Amino acid sequence: MSQLLVPRLFQVRRCTRPTCRLRFTTEAADHRALRCPVCRAVTEPVGPPYPQAAIPAREAAPGKGPHLEVLLDNIRSAWNVGSILRSADGAGVRHVHLCGVSPTPDHPKVAKTALGAEQSLPWSFYPDGLAAAYAMKERGLRLWALEGGERSASLFEVGDDEPGAALGLIVGNELTGVDPGLLELCDRVVHLPMLGTKGSLNVAVAFGIAVYFIRFGRYPSTV
Repeated sequence: MSQLLVPRLFQVRRCTRPTCRLRFTTEAADHRALRCPVCRAVTEPVGPPYPQAAIPAREAAPGKGPHLEVLLDNIRSAWNVGSILRSADGAGVRHVHLCGVSPTPDHPKVAKTALGAEQSLPWSFYPDGLAAAYAMKERGLRLWALEGGERSASLFEVGDDEPGAALGLIVGNELTGVDPGLLELCDRVVHLPMLGTKGSLNVAVAFGIAVYFIRFGRYPSTV
């Protein structure tokens, strides 16, 4: 007999102390929220409980961009890897190649930020990222690196000379970037333009922007 899933409900609450009046959100069933997390005064509900505003799985279009795989080249942080896996799952990435020191999905900190995406994404581990890249090339994937440098062009300005052809996106180490040997194999090197004082974004943030643009931004529709 199947069990009915009980939807998670949330609640807006407000502190009753006039000098505080903190307004915050919480799970409706969390009794700790009966006290203000700042001043510990009694709180009151504001409006009725509400359900999580989730996007139903697979309700969105399958994506306009190419068949996409990802190669993570020596990403040090398990938190970053987990966040990348979550974005990859959302964007419909077909396979993730974890290379070098990149922690794999069985690492508890990866699971902490992937929030289950690590269980749904096919992945492989290679001690040598260059070997993984060669294998991807042999299967017919074009390789793009998300990296700066003289070769690099803005992701938002480059065209696509092979619309719909399978693509492998490479992202590199948080400090040292993409291995130069991998860059030599890449058909293109692309970057996200930076208008502020910093020269780059966090690797997981940059990956999320890039992968969604590639899958949904400007490419012809594919099945």
